[in-house]
Amino acid sequence: MDDNTKKFMFNQMMWLGIYFAISIAISLILPFPISLGVLIAVIIGLSMYRRRLYMRRIGQSEGSFFGNAFGGSKGVEYYCLNCGTKHNKAACPKCGSKMKKAGF
Repeated sequence: MDDNTKKFMFNQMMWLGIYFAISIAISLILPFPISLGVLIAVIIGLSMYRRRLYMRRIGQSEGSFFGNAFGGSKGVEYYCLNCGTKHNKAACPKCGSKMKKAGF
């Protein structure tokens, strides 16, 4: 196993242990119907926290919780191949050319 694989496995086992310890603690403190609801809320909260940490680590903007599918990004911009004007129209507003390339 290489170093990255060992680091990944350690990180996964650490979070598995955290989830397990929290679930046992909540199960011992609260009665069954209440503990189930609290456990679901805690697991969702921890998952959101882990995702935020991961997104920061890889250098992505956080955007929305569901990623770029619901408005987390500004979208594709188009550049005219003839004059280089940035636009989002079918034809270039400056020169009228319909030739364009996509950019971000």
